[in-house]
Amino acid sequence: MRTRDGDPIAAFRVCFVCTGNICRSPMAEAVLRSLITSHGYEQRLQVTSASTGDWHVGERADARTIAALAARGYDASSHRARQFEVDEFAQHDLVLAFDRGQERILRGWATSDLDQGKVQLLMTFDPDGSGTMDVPDPYYSDAAMFDGVLTMIERATFALFRQLEPGIRQGVS
Repeated sequence: MRTRDGDPIAAFRVCFVCTGNICRSPMAEAVLRSLITSHGYEQRLQVTSASTGDWHVGERADARTIAALAARGYDASSHRARQFEVDEFAQHDLVLAFDRGQERILRGWATSDLDQGKVQLLMTFDPDGSGTMDVPDPYYSDAAMFDGVLTMIERATFALFRQLEPGIRQGVS
């Protein structure tokens, strides 16, 4: 795709970051990826996910994450966990954290005000979040908790997409 002036349209790049990149961030990545695909925005909106820690690097998403996503028609079967690197700030327009601890870590890693400004909490996009800023980590819980966390992530990610879509549709990043 190109602008009216013939320049390539730059993709808007989003990275979801949670603690281990095996539960929450792969959920959000799968949800946003599905929205991108269903709207034909693959060239205009790019999504990835990562972790603040290195405990699960190279591992698949948690089996409960994959199951919760599959039950709602999302696919995270090819996901492999990776850790966010400081130099990635330059590659992303928006870096979304799931709780205030991750937000603090990411802002601490940011080397400029611009990079700090890219860090946001996912739940700030959910108009029905009732003031909840943190998405709980379901790792030490059961399948029902994974399902509840996915519901929170879907609501916030759908709201995020609704905010991004007008600019994406017009080719503005």
